[in-house]
Amino acid sequence: MLEKRLLEAGQNHIARLLEDRVPFLSRERIEEDLTLVDFPLIQQLVNGNCLYEEPPKKEVAPAEVIPASFASSPGANTYRTRGEDLLRRGRVAALVVAGGQGSRLGIEAPKGVVKVSPVRDKSLFCLHAQKVLALSRNYGSTIPLFIMTSRINDAQSREFFAEHAYFGLDPDEVHFFVQGMLPSVTPEGKFLISREGGLFMNPDGHGGTFLALQKNGCLDIMHEKGIEEIFYFQVDNPLVKVCDPLFIGLHHESGARMSSKVVRKRGFEEKVGVIARVDGKTRVIEYSDMGDEIRYAADEGGAMLHWAGSIAIHVIRRDFVETLTRGDLRLSFHKALKTIPTLDEKGNPAEEKGIKFETFIFDALPLADTSITLEVLREEEFAPVKNMTGEDSLESSRSMQSDLYRSWLEELGVRLKPTTLVEISPLLALDRQEVHARMAGLPREIETDLYLPGLDEEP
Repeated sequence: MLEKRLLEAGQNHIARLLEDRVPFLSRERIEEDLTLVDFPLIQQLVNGNCLYEEPPKKEVAPAEVIPASFASSPGANTYRTRGEDLLRRGRVAALVVAGGQGSRLGIEAPKGVVKVSPVRDKSLFCLHAQKVLALSRNYGSTIPLFIMTSRINDAQSREFFAEHAYFGLDPDEVHFFVQGMLPSVTPEGKFLISREGGLFMNPDGHGGTFLALQKNGCLDIMHEKGIEEIFYFQVDNPLVKVCDPLFIGLHHESGARMSSKVVRKRGFEEKVGVIARVDGKTRVIEYSDMGDEIRYAADEGGAMLHWAGSIAIHVIRRDFVETLTRGDLRLSFHKALKTIPTLDEKGNPAEEKGIKFETFIFDALPLADTSITLEVLREEEFAPVKNMTGEDSLESSRSMQSDLYRSWLEELGVRLKPTTLVEISPLLALDRQEVHARMAGLPREIETDLYLPGLDEEP
């Protein structure tokens, strides 16, 4: 009986409302929500266990970073070849975290459906899927795509892929799995009611990727396919170089368990976490956790010391994820006090201080005995879409995409008007080398917006 389960869990206030048959509560929603609740875990979190504790920073040093210039050096070829070999042998999977909604971008739909490309208005999902398809064709292998959705956007995300024929990918090689959820609670551990009549649930954070992979059987699928490395990225970055062979090769050859890409921060006060060495271990220091002594640390010449901004792109060994999800080993939870939109005991809209618990994927970095950090150029690999305008916006991302593609053509001697937008399909070329190899015969001067399609796309 539902009421009995709630009473046993100490949630008397909800049990009583259900017994009174108040119209603003949905038995079906409450029952469905409770199936997602790990009661022992919630009790531990409320009691202050399993929570992240900021370790004392006895020694904070800049991250040991492989510079972006390494990519064009002769020494990079060995690692790039190793990465290409892993891709060719089907040892790499792509994993995109796509649980968010596009509310701040003007749509009530999964963020992955937001149209972001500068000329053709391709969606984020389309761009990422086409990159995976292009890689599979280039290396004559199958690169499975794992997509972590959320409870609120899973059905829509699946429908979007189906409506677009999976963007050319084999549907059997596209694996959707749902992120875990946790109830938000009062400081006393009481569940909060959502305005839809269920429990107020929140995603368990991108650190929940590991447990979601295990619970949804995705790690088993990877094991059966012989996957060794997982290329992890977030859906909102259309410039991500999916399954970058150089990054994969560097990570694999070093014996790393989890590795990261970084960009150089714009300035001391850019609100991004930085990768650093803390007491000898690689980890991310969140912007909100930085004291001024770290944020404004500079070398003798005044240059920023902690410049390695984290961009949420990682390569992670599959067996490392298996270790993290085995038994009682899990990432610590971060606790945040938020104002929660809820209902009072009469069903009226109210706001109440509540606690959200979530995990962060970068908290796994100190658990990896070996990790590499590779710098990449922001203008080539990081143009996140978080807002409509301003920094890290739909507007800035489209501009950065076009600027990158323009630079590839200008290197071939093509003259472009300053206002000309350019878009190059991933199915034609994934990087400047492929453009240079495949684009002989372009006109020397282009004045109108230009889209260069793949061979099986309409021009």
